[in-house]
Amino acid sequence: MKKIVECVPNFSEGRNKETIAAISRAIEMTDGCTLLDVDAGSSTNRTVFTFVGNPDSVVDGALAAARVGAELIDMRHQTGEHPRFGAMDVCPFIPVAGVTMEECVEVSKRFAKRAADELKLPFYLYEAAADHDYRRKLPDLRQGEYEGLAERLKDPKWQPDFGPSEFVPTWGITATGARNFLVAYNVNILGTPNQAHRIALNLREAGRGEEEPGRLGEVKGMGWFVGEYNMAQVTVNLLDYQVTPIHVLFEEVKKDATALNLAVAGSEIVGLVPLESLLMAADYYIEQENLFIYQEDQKIRLAVERLGLNSVAQFIAEEKIIEYRVAEKPVEPLAGSTVRGFIEEISARSSAPGGGSSSAAIAAVGTALGSMVAKLTHGVRKFEAVQPHMQKAIPVLHELTRQLIPMIDADTSAFNEYMEGVRMPQATEQEKEVRNNSMQAGLKTAINVPLTTMRLGDKAWDSLCEVARYGNPASSSDTLVGARALETGIWGAYQNVLINMADIQDAAYKKEILGEAAAIAARAVQKCKEVLRILE
Repeated sequence: MKKIVECVPNFSEGRNKETIAAISRAIEMTDGCTLLDVDAGSSTNRTVFTFVGNPDSVVDGALAAARVGAELIDMRHQTGEHPRFGAMDVCPFIPVAGVTMEECVEVSKRFAKRAADELKLPFYLYEAAADHDYRRKLPDLRQGEYEGLAERLKDPKWQPDFGPSEFVPTWGITATGARNFLVAYNVNILGTPNQAHRIALNLREAGRGEEEPGRLGEVKGMGWFVGEYNMAQVTVNLLDYQVTPIHVLFEEVKKDATALNLAVAGSEIVGLVPLESLLMAADYYIEQENLFIYQEDQKIRLAVERLGLNSVAQFIAEEKIIEYRVAEKPVEPLAGSTVRGFIEEISARSSAPGGGSSSAAIAAVGTALGSMVAKLTHGVRKFEAVQPHMQKAIPVLHELTRQLIPMIDADTSAFNEYMEGVRMPQATEQEKEVRNNSMQAGLKTAINVPLTTMRLGDKAWDSLCEVARYGNPASSSDTLVGARALETGIWGAYQNVLINMADIQDAAYKKEILGEAAAIAARAVQKCKEVLRILE
């Protein structure tokens, strides 16, 4: 898995387009960095840049951005609605894929040291990178903001972690560290900034102080007025969207706004957002409104509509959801080819693709036919009595079809891994051992792929039986073909497990896997017969 780190530097400049563009270019021109989002606010006079890269490249990208910021931003003349104490106010590093929080802590320290040494600028460490608890939270570090920084730096307790201890008037200071994914989220209020702030105090974890805490955990927030929107906002950072999800914050704001006779006019997400957080919102509204929605894109559409995420700017999922932005197009030469091309590739004079890829394709056809019949039955007036059965079966068969398709190419790739081991040198005893270990690992991969095909296919039988019992009778032949195809696909995958198992040397592994695979194959025979009996 590729190592992906997200970096979200916040610069205290949201009005000068040339400066914002120069910082953007610095990030974009850094090898290995991909700039995902630039969110500038005039009233806040702040721009949030979001980019990703590997652990080394994100350090280079952050440093390139800091160089430009140091040259073009002068904090002596900066004002805005957002709290701040530095030109590059904060620069957090967030683990996205293949990296740990500890690795991101080291990334933040490398960035701080390099920037401090080269630019002669001060840096604090915060969140997971902080060495002291009193420096962990950003509001504690930022207390007094830029205007109070010169006096604060005289206190030994508040000396920078990196860089000069003297006040740098043009820069201020930067907080850098590592944290979990933070969702910057604003709810629009047709009211005054005081009313928005009142709601924020009710909700944020700190509330109005220790004697009067807020209702929601892991939430920082305040109220302000955004001139370009001509609206007030409850602006929050959701520090852990699992603790306080986006939809919970939105609904709680609506509740408090209603009590104040105020209208909520949608919301906005600043920067990027995790896919899971929007799917959680969709599932909430699906349950509340008793809706039937199973496709991911439609769930996203529902969340966007219910949260009013198009209220101030169009919410484009492909640009705002981080998983969509960093996703690489799958390499699927077989599944992505034409049907003719796939069959001709199988017929070629080569051992791959072969029975494993074919079995995955056949099993996918089986679940797809069941999905098709269920969808043709759903929503039809004369089949209203069986709608609950179709609503139960459709999501399962739809998702299993999607999961089986990548197994077509995975089988060929697994076989290639084994062949790489076969080609390794074997002149010495050590080389023979390394070759054998590589071949054994390749065989286990070659077994795991068809076994995964079997496991996925096995999950489809109960739903396929539901379709056979309650599906549109006019499509019964499609259900029959689907059952036979699924059984054949599982049987074919089983044969691939068996043939690759012959040379496995791990006896315990062999016993466990063969037992599981035999049970799935036997169940496929019985379940296919059950579908046929139902339709007879």
